[in-house]
Amino acid sequence: MMHTAMEELESLYKKLLQNIGEDVGREGLRATPKRAAKALDYLTAGYKLDIQEIINGAVFTSDTDEMIIVKDIELYSLCEHHLLPFFGKCHVGYLPKGKIIGLSKVARIVDVFARRLQVQENLTKQIAETIMKAIGASGVAVVIEAQHLCMMMRGVEKQNSIMKTSCMLGAFRREISTRSEFLSLIR
Repeated sequence: MMHTAMEELESLYKKLLQNIGEDVGREGLRATPKRAAKALDYLTAGYKLDIQEIINGAVFTSDTDEMIIVKDIELYSLCEHHLLPFFGKCHVGYLPKGKIIGLSKVARIVDVFARRLQVQENLTKQIAETIMKAIGASGVAVVIEAQHLCMMMRGVEKQNSIMKTSCMLGAFRREISTRSEFLSLIR
């Protein structure tokens, strides 16, 4: 008998619960392996999404060359080291060079990469490089501010720490004034 990926995940969660000493037959846990498998599938849906499919049809010709910023895009991800959540906000800015991208697509790009096992540094870079490649902008800037449960719930247990990462490409990397304008506008 072939097991689907979801059935296999469910079985693994059941084993995990047994290995930590839980009774998987008790009322509160009977459906937990199935729910946990569905949750993990949802939280890692980025692996199944095609970035080109998401962007396709949402790149438009424009003669504007002024900075475009989408700020406070909430994001939720799982740290690849402990499989614990990290969450926060992503700010994206770009300088168009003949093309702009649909507003909702910027948020979708963030989600595609956030819904994978990640480290924040790589996530920041993947978002910036994808937008740069999609529209050939003069520059792209991405800043992520996030709280990591792997640091808050275990290890050093620092509740108020926020990690900030940035990736500056093109004009945002070369020109201090462009970078400064972006950083002041997202504050």
